[in-house]
Amino acid sequence: MKTVPNIISTKDLSYIEDMLNWKFILIKKMNNYMNVIQDKNIVKVLQTASEELTKEYEKYVDYLN
Repeated sequence: MKTVPNIISTKDLSYIEDMLNWKFILIKKMNNYMNVIQDKNIVKVLQTASEELTKEYEKYVDYLN
């Protein structure tokens, strides 16, 4: 059985970069919507989702460093 090399290919790195950019944009959009939306329940849901995505984003960045 072959073992996986301990490197990240250019294609893999490009995909990871795209994934992180998508998450970052989504976090920014959620934070912007929280400032515009008046419904407290929706704001609470957006805040929770934004916090979870931020934790996930930071975990990925820390892992890559």
